[in-house]
Amino acid sequence: MIKTLRNSLFVLLATLPLLAVAAPAAHEVVQQTTEVLLADLKANKERYRSDPSAFYQALNDILGPVVDVDGISRGVMTVRYSRQATPEQMERFQENFKRSLMQFYGNALLEYNNQDIRVLPASGAQDPKRAAVNMEITDGKGVVYPLSYTMVNEDGTWKMRNVIINGINVGKLFRDQFAQSMQNHNNDLDKVIATWADTVAKARETKAES
Repeated sequence: MIKTLRNSLFVLLATLPLLAVAAPAAHEVVQQTTEVLLADLKANKERYRSDPSAFYQALNDILGPVVDVDGISRGVMTVRYSRQATPEQMERFQENFKRSLMQFYGNALLEYNNQDIRVLPASGAQDPKRAAVNMEITDGKGVVYPLSYTMVNEDGTWKMRNVIINGINVGKLFRDQFAQSMQNHNNDLDKVIATWADTVAKARETKAES
């Protein structure tokens, strides 16, 4: 399962940007903004390989405004720790979390090589405030990876709250990492925030080795 997650990482960024615009359906937003990201990647892929700072800035420009960083980061912290955090600590963690998220999936996105991406039709009545958008990504060998976004509509703007790749809940993955880091640092929230990028990087290395 770990290997499958690693091999599927390109899926997340290939389809993650849910453009922050009012749209009649979350599925349409996913489809449109997937095309925006892939077009940018196609035009600048080689430059991004040699210029990580430009790549991060591009990802931040596209993904930053459309990911519910506040909601996700509070979910990663869980109520137990977010209630203890000061506004300044939450702001620092949100910034570190956003940066680590871009870095965590950035390299995987560079491995994207024109795989087939299909947004599945919506089924049943759609909640105007919350929606699951299901997708299928077929790699060059014909292997199909299912992906599901949890999106929330806040004041007419759709944002990503969570994602499940091939049955693996990414939000839960980050929550487990945060809880483990709190344990490792004797519940010192400042240390956990300061070392969050290292925590994510080490987790990525461990999964790559596995």
